[in-house]
Amino acid sequence: MDFTEAYSDTCSTVGLAAREGNVKILRKLLRKGRSIDVADNRGWMPIHEAAYHNSVECLRILIHADSPDDYIKTKTFEGFCALHFAASQGHWKIAQILLEAGADPNVTTLEETTPLFLAVENGQIDVLRLLLQHGANVNGSHSMCGWNPLHQASFQENLEIMKLLLREGADKECRDDFGITPLFLAAQYGKLGSLNILISSGANVNCQALDKATPLFIACQEGHTECVELLLSSGADPNLYCNEDNWQLPVHAAAQMGHTKILDLLIPLTNRICGTGADKVSPVYSAVFGGHEQCLELLLQNGYGPDAQVCPVFGFSSPMCMAFQKDCEFLGIVNILLKYGAQLNELHLAYCLKYEKFSVFRYFLKKAPLAPWTHITEFINSAVKAQAKYKEWLPHLLLAGFDPLNLLCSSWMDSVNEDALIFTLEFTNWKRLPPAVERMLSARALNSSWVLQRWIGKK
Repeated sequence: MDFTEAYSDTCSTVGLAAREGNVKILRKLLRKGRSIDVADNRGWMPIHEAAYHNSVECLRILIHADSPDDYIKTKTFEGFCALHFAASQGHWKIAQILLEAGADPNVTTLEETTPLFLAVENGQIDVLRLLLQHGANVNGSHSMCGWNPLHQASFQENLEIMKLLLREGADKECRDDFGITPLFLAAQYGKLGSLNILISSGANVNCQALDKATPLFIACQEGHTECVELLLSSGADPNLYCNEDNWQLPVHAAAQMGHTKILDLLIPLTNRICGTGADKVSPVYSAVFGGHEQCLELLLQNGYGPDAQVCPVFGFSSPMCMAFQKDCEFLGIVNILLKYGAQLNELHLAYCLKYEKFSVFRYFLKKAPLAPWTHITEFINSAVKAQAKYKEWLPHLLLAGFDPLNLLCSSWMDSVNEDALIFTLEFTNWKRLPPAVERMLSARALNSSWVLQRWIGKK
């Protein structure tokens, strides 16, 4: 249904005259006794129409008409009064008339938005000056996000308005609902001009939001290189932890998001304990997690270890293991890690099976010889889950010299299909079978098809 048609005539004749700025008709209607406080479907009265449409003479007539005492303060259904409209539209004369007639410069809408905030939001600097002259609060609110006028001016990079607000005493460290300051906001959105003004005014470059993020961290995350350079040259601390767990630094954000230029700036300034500490996380993990090969190589070139420390935060024992969470083949990441000395073990092979990266499994077998295994149980658990596709990996493992006796345990013999079990047994030296394994095979044969029974019986 088109409600435009349904509501098109809800404006009163007095309101329509005020909207059109028709002084002659307005006076005629008032002489006939027409009311000035009839609202339309939005709650707008004639005074709102006059203010919004800059009908100066109509506004004067309405104010001086036989109106209720609080007529000038009348609000729409959304809580807007005439001064809000004048401020948002930049109607300086309308705002002056209203303020001189007693309008409250700090009146708020239902969302607690002030006229001053609307003037800033819409870049109406002349109206802004007028409001300040009449006592408007320079830190007036906008509750939907907790921003105040300086937040808004910083976000919009309206430098003239920012300077005016700061001269009038705007709070440089004011915070929104998330603990974000105007300087943080400038860093987040890459507003270099705003950032420069706020730093010059003495705003804290190391402020932290409620989640502990800093302006430097957010600028690194968003890839605002010039902002990062300005923050670093102004005393921003690259070693200030940016989360509750005290492991995440700006270097992690740059590595994860693939911002190589920023990463290059941060590496010389970042404390290397993050790459080795047991309770920390190496940025190598961040680069792998983000899938950014250039960032990974840059970190490794500068001395970060390819194996790094165990990472309980993400649940991985090495960056190589983390790489397996990716949904695509990632030989680029793997090759870079191997190039800088990453050690392969059976856990990596287990991850290959877990995520069905069989081509990488075969690649690993070619890249590194099989060393003595210390995580055989974890490998077998993954092997059991991948047994349906055993042809993709088991022949290559056995041909690489893996002793099939390592697989002949209860979890393998009880769980795998007959084809996989027979294939394993074909590579097994039956003379070396321990009695316990022979008993398990016999038990399996009793509950299997005649094919497996016959095959085992021949041995």
